[in-house]
Amino acid sequence: MEVILAKSAGFCFGVKRAVEKVYEQLDAGKKIYTYGPIIHNEEVVKDLASKGVEVIESEEELSALKEGTVVVRSHGVPRRIYDLIERNGLECIDATCPFVKRIHNIVEKESREGKQIVIIGNPGHPEVEGIMGWSDTPAIVAESAPEAENSGADRHKSLCIVSQTTFNYNKFQELVEIFQKKGYNVNVVNTICNATEERQTETGRIAARVDVMIVIGGKNSSNTRKLYEICREKCEATYFIQTLEDLHLELPKTAALVGITAGASTPNNIIEEVQNYVRINF
Repeated sequence: MEVILAKSAGFCFGVKRAVEKVYEQLDAGKKIYTYGPIIHNEEVVKDLASKGVEVIESEEELSALKEGTVVVRSHGVPRRIYDLIERNGLECIDATCPFVKRIHNIVEKESREGKQIVIIGNPGHPEVEGIMGWSDTPAIVAESAPEAENSGADRHKSLCIVSQTTFNYNKFQELVEIFQKKGYNVNVVNTICNATEERQTETGRIAARVDVMIVIGGKNSSNTRKLYEICREKCEATYFIQTLEDLHLELPKTAALVGITAGASTPNNIIEEVQNYVRINF
């Protein structure tokens, strides 16, 4: 049996940078808090917790904090969170992915110029919530065609459409076209990360070739979930796992090719464990 591992599998630039920042602060002997889990991977969060890193889950918790260092996670946060950290006299280490920070800057500028902000992405996802917090007026979030059709966007305003960095590129284009066909004056800024596009494209190519596809990543990881959806469309025997312990494979006897990919928050050691296990045992 041959195993094909996606070259793009594992930590992206923004995630690697965020995780390294936390470990750097630990090495400096500081008391570290992260605003939300630093990344969407339970294994990484558990390891940091074992080293004393605490996760702040709400603004109320942050308001009560009077000392320590707060690391802003890779997904970014609303502008008001930075203001709160400053008011409480806390040290802030900003680990927001630079590609996400670019969206914050676009949204801040365009909303101040009077444009209606439309975010193509998953409502409730921390990155999307962070982006919304940089718009001077309430932003609209659309994840599906019905939501785009019934967005309630102001007909008298120009729209600035941005995307969650990990959104499916083809779906983004589909939703943008709905706004354009409805006659809105639209300024489209494709803010999907290049690494995301490359990962999704490569994953789709591999899934179309193999008999079995394994997708590794955190259960709360949006970008991993999208990889799984792409794989399922092309390979019926697709498995979504977090670690090797979740892998319970009964491979068909005819299976000759197994593909492996992983989300942007998946550490290399987990990918290697799965890859080695499949190669040795099947």
